[in-house]
Amino acid sequence: MQIIARTQKSQKYEKIRLTTQQKQWEVKPLTSQTEQLAHSLKVSNILAQVLVNRGITDPAAASIFLRPKLTDLIPPEKMPGIEKAIQRIKQAVEDKQKITIYGDYDVDGITGVAILWQILKMLDTDVDYYIPHRIEEGYGLNPDAINSLAKSGTKLLITVDCGVTATDSAELAKTLGLDLIITDHHQPDTLLPKAVAIVHPAMEQSYQNQDSSGAMVAFKLAWAIANEFNSGQKLGPELRQFMLNATTLAAMGTVADVVDLRGENRILTSYGLKALSNCDLHGIQALIVSAGLEGQGLDSCHIGFRLAPMLNAAGRMGHARLAVELITSDSPTHSMQIAEYLKGQNSQRQQRERKIFKQACEMVIQQGLNHPDRKSIVLANENWHTGVIGIVASRIAEKFYRPTIMINAENTPAQGSGRSIEGFCLLSAIRACSKHLLAFGGHKMAAGITIESEKIPHFAAQIEEYAKENLSHADTVSKLHIDATATLDQFSKETVNQLQLLEPFGQGNPKPIFATKGVHLASPPRKVGAKGDHLQLAITDNTSSLRCIGFGMGKFEKKLLENEFFNVAYQPDINTYNGNTSVQLVIKDIQFE
Repeated sequence: MQIIARTQKSQKYEKIRLTTQQKQWEVKPLTSQTEQLAHSLKVSNILAQVLVNRGITDPAAASIFLRPKLTDLIPPEKMPGIEKAIQRIKQAVEDKQKITIYGDYDVDGITGVAILWQILKMLDTDVDYYIPHRIEEGYGLNPDAINSLAKSGTKLLITVDCGVTATDSAELAKTLGLDLIITDHHQPDTLLPKAVAIVHPAMEQSYQNQDSSGAMVAFKLAWAIANEFNSGQKLGPELRQFMLNATTLAAMGTVADVVDLRGENRILTSYGLKALSNCDLHGIQALIVSAGLEGQGLDSCHIGFRLAPMLNAAGRMGHARLAVELITSDSPTHSMQIAEYLKGQNSQRQQRERKIFKQACEMVIQQGLNHPDRKSIVLANENWHTGVIGIVASRIAEKFYRPTIMINAENTPAQGSGRSIEGFCLLSAIRACSKHLLAFGGHKMAAGITIESEKIPHFAAQIEEYAKENLSHADTVSKLHIDATATLDQFSKETVNQLQLLEPFGQGNPKPIFATKGVHLASPPRKVGAKGDHLQLAITDNTSSLRCIGFGMGKFEKKLLENEFFNVAYQPDINTYNGNTSVQLVIKDIQFE
């Protein structure tokens, strides 16, 4: 790959420019529907505006969105391919055939495997699970694993969160006498693998939840199995408790896989989060305790930033089978031991991530990949851990706002992981450049590749060419989507509490951000935190004064004192301290005029 030479002075300038570059604010326009919706729902205009921004303008649809019901979940029998899958599973259960569940090594796959393993175990089935090693085997069905499973006596292989593009592996399974049921949610190719059943939302475009996670698909199959083997009209106590636990696991997989949290995904996640604290799975409780979240109300952020990383650490730093063992363990002591071990693994992952991120940032600047004319970032290094590069790619893509692919070139073939930006399909880009690759897979925002090391420069050049054809300069400017401009007096405790009805937040339903322009300091800013990285201040716009916290914004202290007026973008929150509650603004960005 070409390296653009730069003087120390110019490199220093680039670092300064990048750290002070502000995001482009995109404020949603007010609509006439806001007041009508607020009046119909008897809620604040602020909440109504957010609903309109999410495309929800009908009062009935808004009421369902704010108060999701489990009865609104799509019945399992409507999931494409599920009827054939149930027939084959029923035969395997009745004939005492060995079933192996083959899942991906991320949280989505881990939770989906645990769901199916538990329901089949309850039916006294000979069932096992297999999770490929992230580094040694890579993503998806692989021939060595299929051969090994066939020799072990497996007669039915059920995939979770993988398999829909595994045509060669499916052919091998058939040759070895293995029946295959594929459950997946990734984008299928034109040629589908030969299987007994493919349980996948995209098999029928009329299916209402095309954005199902892998865990959601597994949940639907488990639900259908429960219905098939349940003797009464209602689920018995044991099956009912299983389904509640499964709801929690599927919610964790759904949040961790960053799928759209609207519609059915929102319903499932909402109920799964409510049941999370009271889930009777020893592994989940051990995970919560190890994460320091015991006794708290848990939300999607706790899953995304605390619990899911610990589960993912098993596959990133070691073997993901340990995470399934944690979730399915019936021993509180053993569960706690595994959870504490995963906590340590996650700490190691964080250390490596920080080191690689720093190296990657330096490489971007040294190679001129942050130049305004550049539209993509492809980086390779022989000392990067394969299990961590996906996370770092996400951070690099966010910092420099370019689709990013990070490659561990320690061995050949090399392994790479990519993350995209809004409006750019990474999988399409990789597919267009696939002549340089040995293998690839993924979806619009995230993908993985396998490549011979000597072909990396050619691949990087072609990715850049594709990106230049499909991204404009405006596309590579980081944007901050703001739901509305507002005066500070609009954020009463009642209004902020109403906004919490929008939870769970995530893809498709982000936590709302508002902006107030022309504010000034009500009290001097103060650096806080062990390193003075954060900022506390109070602002006023002459309608009200509110306290604020800006995480990672300690660097703005001097500039705030130098400017009489400025604009703030923020997320309103309820702060509780010493038994007192008050509205607090979490600042997301500051603009100086």
